[in-house]
Amino acid sequence: MRIILIAPPYPLQQAPSPPLGLCYVAAACLAQKAEVKILDFIVSPWSPEILRKEFEDFPPDVIGITAVTMTAPEALEIIRVARKIRPHTLCFMGGPHATFDAENLLNDTPELDLIVLGEGEATLAELVPRLQDPECWQDIAGLALRGKDGVVFTPERPLIQDLDTLPLPSRHLLPISRYQALGFPVSIITSRGCPNGCIFCLGRRMVGAKVRHRSADLVVNEIEGLLAMGFSYINIADDLFTANARRVEVFCEEIRKRGLIFSWSVFSRVNTINAHLLRLMKEAGCVSVSFGIESGCPDMLKRVKKGITLDQAREAVAACRETGMRAHASFMVGLPGETEESLRRTQEFQDELGIESGYHFLCPFPGTTVRENIKEYDMEILTSDWRLYDADSPVVRTEGVSPERMTAFVEDCYAPLHAEWKVIQERVAAGEGTEEEKLRVLGNRRMELIFAILSKDLLEEAGISSEEDPLAFLSRTISRLTGEEEGFCTFIMEDLVRKHLIVLAENRWIWADIPAVRGMQEDSGLKRSA
Repeated sequence: MRIILIAPPYPLQQAPSPPLGLCYVAAACLAQKAEVKILDFIVSPWSPEILRKEFEDFPPDVIGITAVTMTAPEALEIIRVARKIRPHTLCFMGGPHATFDAENLLNDTPELDLIVLGEGEATLAELVPRLQDPECWQDIAGLALRGKDGVVFTPERPLIQDLDTLPLPSRHLLPISRYQALGFPVSIITSRGCPNGCIFCLGRRMVGAKVRHRSADLVVNEIEGLLAMGFSYINIADDLFTANARRVEVFCEEIRKRGLIFSWSVFSRVNTINAHLLRLMKEAGCVSVSFGIESGCPDMLKRVKKGITLDQAREAVAACRETGMRAHASFMVGLPGETEESLRRTQEFQDELGIESGYHFLCPFPGTTVRENIKEYDMEILTSDWRLYDADSPVVRTEGVSPERMTAFVEDCYAPLHAEWKVIQERVAAGEGTEEEKLRVLGNRRMELIFAILSKDLLEEAGISSEEDPLAFLSRTISRLTGEEEGFCTFIMEDLVRKHLIVLAENRWIWADIPAVRGMQEDSGLKRSA
């Protein structure tokens, strides 16, 4: 059986990691002896013509796609186009949005055959061998599908208790070199589950309230494989990495024992961190800890069931300063009961903490407590256009704050940063910037160029000339296609070649596919240790 799995487009400006969940899905399908191909439309464009060509090269029996809420509309469009091209190919969908909006998706999208709910690996282990036998689907737990009288939900699938039984994510199916060109970190998980009940979050419902951990040696084996792939920055994407201090200690000990040198970052909570733990993490290579603080108003924190206090936030930030750990705080605008006073207190608390921070607008995603119990809050949901659920613009109003005021508040908070960035760019342009400022401007300029190349597949479009050095021709062509200065394009293209991220093959430039690493993944290097 041939299965194509699709990662739908996601804004490159949001610094996406290689799609970890989809790689776990691919591994689960491969474990059932399916042939699997991933189409990653995060770092490459899609169109009906591209989809048709991919299907000609690898005719699928089954097409699977994932989505978060903001990517769901385009994911469904891809499925509709796919079914026009291959009318009899089975199509399924998974991910958080599909899990909590399954009935609407199946009712509104006839091209979609079924939905894998929640944590999908164990469900796929049963489903893949029986995908061609729809009569059996209702006997498989963890699915939503159409029945004679409407959408049918099969029994709930128990969560996987031993995460070490999972095959490691099949990243070898991804266009890894494209992500490495961007320089974004690659994500892993060391656990699943979140014991907290924040009303705006899906974590607890998606992966359970009890935190289940992977063994430290298995996680570090995976890290060694990622380092062998050429990654040097890893983001630990656990909902709560510091849920168990002893497990963090064991993980850090394993890294130090093996002498691994790499940078990593985590998400934490201010009530689960201390200076001792931060020191151990820093010694093992951790460079950044992100905290979801959400509000500077104690009443708001209670209302959204955040389960933290402002004093705990102060103590966590102080511990980061004491240990030299880079800290980042995330705040949310538009929470239930938001007023001018709560916004003012949040901004004041942000200023008091004095660390890197950012704002997101509340998005009441399907499945969240705030959306399901919206009548209990002084809040109006303004739209269910999922494309707007990117947390970068307001989709709600409260009795005390309009969406226009929310937008103005965030713009005011960011104004000093934008002004500072403009001054830095002007100083660098005038040849007066510091070395650090020059590196920041250079990095931003490089990223914008790579964005342009990836979003339009310009590397493939560039071609070569029989009368000119291939690399020089490539640089000049990229300059023409992007409007970037030719010398800078030459600098970046030479860097990509030097890092073996692009190669000249059969008279054209292509992104490297790292065959040696793929071989290692398929043999023993990244397999679960016995």
